[in-house]
Amino acid sequence: MSLFRQLWLAVILVTLTSFIGSFAVSMHSTRSYLEQQLHRKNIDSANFLALTISQLSKDPVTIALQIAALFDSGQYESISITSPDGKVIAERMQDRIDTTIPEWFIDFFPISAEAGRAQISDSWMQFGVIKVVSHTHLAYQALWEQTENLILWFLVTGTFGGLIGVLILYRIKRPLAAMVDQADAITERRFLTISEPRVPELRSIARATNDLVRRLHNRFFEETSRLEALHKQLNYNAVTGLANRKYFMSRANTLLHEEDAALGGVLLIIRLNDLAKLNRKFDRTVTNNLLGQVGTLIDKIASEAPDRLSARLNGSDFALIIPDMNDAGHFAKQLTMELTALLPQTDGEITDFCHIGAIHYQRGDKLDTLLANADAALATASKLGTNAWHAAAMQSDSRIDTSGRGWGQNFTDAISENRLKLVLFPVVGATGTPLHQEAVIRLQVQRDGDWLAAGDFMATTTRLNLTGSLDLGVFRLAIEMMHSQSGELAVNLSAETMADQDYREKLAQLLRQHPDLCRRLWIEVPEYGAFNKFETFRDFCHTFKELGCRLGLEHFGHHFGEIQKLTDLGLDYLKVDASFVYGIDQKKGQQKFLKGLCGLAHSVGIIVIAIGVQTETEQKTLIRLGFDGVTGPGVK
Repeated sequence: MSLFRQLWLAVILVTLTSFIGSFAVSMHSTRSYLEQQLHRKNIDSANFLALTISQLSKDPVTIALQIAALFDSGQYESISITSPDGKVIAERMQDRIDTTIPEWFIDFFPISAEAGRAQISDSWMQFGVIKVVSHTHLAYQALWEQTENLILWFLVTGTFGGLIGVLILYRIKRPLAAMVDQADAITERRFLTISEPRVPELRSIARATNDLVRRLHNRFFEETSRLEALHKQLNYNAVTGLANRKYFMSRANTLLHEEDAALGGVLLIIRLNDLAKLNRKFDRTVTNNLLGQVGTLIDKIASEAPDRLSARLNGSDFALIIPDMNDAGHFAKQLTMELTALLPQTDGEITDFCHIGAIHYQRGDKLDTLLANADAALATASKLGTNAWHAAAMQSDSRIDTSGRGWGQNFTDAISENRLKLVLFPVVGATGTPLHQEAVIRLQVQRDGDWLAAGDFMATTTRLNLTGSLDLGVFRLAIEMMHSQSGELAVNLSAETMADQDYREKLAQLLRQHPDLCRRLWIEVPEYGAFNKFETFRDFCHTFKELGCRLGLEHFGHHFGEIQKLTDLGLDYLKVDASFVYGIDQKKGQQKFLKGLCGLAHSVGIIVIAIGVQTETEQKTLIRLGFDGVTGPGVK
């Protein structure tokens, strides 16, 4: 039984006990009072009749008239006169009077008043004894009315007291409910503080739990800061803030070989000239400041591209990868103009500040080959003159034919005609047991054509504003699949659909029709989309957690410094990006970072899954570091 039911039961029992006690005392005192009044009335009536008859003649007619004058008032049950020898001289008795008072009430509260007696004299002789017994129906009527009044007042005061009790209990329940929510949040490893209630006992408890939550949050924040510093130390250049060579190579391999990566893009190699001359003329602080500005300029290029990658490869060479971009010359020209704007800071020591080589790439290309081609484009740029750039010619990709006027309609038709299918990849737990199946989309753009991977068409569907319809089709397929087979299923949701309120509501309505399947459904959103529209992502989590779905982030790790934002969302899992996983068995520093990441996520109740695992050695290393699951080409 809940606390509030117990409180209500206690209030009701106390109220009933008080009422029964007061009712019993009131009824007893009222009945005693009525009995006393009846007894006095009997005595007074007997004395009055005895005095009257004593002064009159004692013939039967006169006696009968005197008795009748009093008896006919209807207030008496019997009046009798008996002689000294016990003979009845005159007597009047009244049958029981009909009344509206219930019999059970009369039986439960009997009223008995002693008869009134008085002596009648005849001169100096005793004539007889008169006995008067009043009728009790009026006393019962008064007692019944008293009972009705007591019950009425009890109902009125009980109702009023109940309303007051409701307000008091609500005042107590509100902070208690907040404390229960806080306790639930703590069990879910979410940091939730509450306002301190006015009730002193509750205030001390709330203050203690708030202090506990703050200590946990501070500890989490400290651990996050420590791991973020380690992450930057391992993967970023301290001077420019760009990725270092190792991190660049790892992420570039991911961009080139993951099937959900972009179909292609551009790669730029930027070389700064005569940095040694700057170091000789100025101190290292000036040079580092200039390099920092260069890093900022490179990182800002194509900032709207979520998967862009910028890095410092060595002292003077920088790299920039921009997926889903075709015009390499545009970015090379723009970056050259912005970099040459920094020339005045060299005090005229350098006139030929930079050269840029740009090439196009396609998913599946080898990174070594791309870097060699980019170096060749850079060499060509250096031959073109001062601060020159060169973009190699783009090779066409036949996987998506965007020629012709109706190519956009082909995508619309493919989605409306449901030319979609899902391909499943296993995600296994630390013990090797299946965790869930990850559903990856395939789209047939041309009728009877090839089935394309997500990376081949997602950029195009985004430009055509078709991602919402595409995602709804994917979830319908997932629901059909879950109806036909057991197990749990993970489905990717694009950042665009997550941010679109209309499509988000349509998806919620679709899932509400299948509440039994929601418990088996894992929904994951790209990390960049979640953090770029965080408040929208918060609303998304609130809606779909209520439906019972498990929620997670995929390709996690590039916004690690913002992980503290996730503590109150109720996320269930994180899928760490393959760039952190690639060759992890040989990267001791990265192992330390990932182990800390797993511990940090586990401290807030989030499981961690590695994606892009290619070898059994990587899988064993990741499990040893604390990962709860793995998936990738090397996972069977």
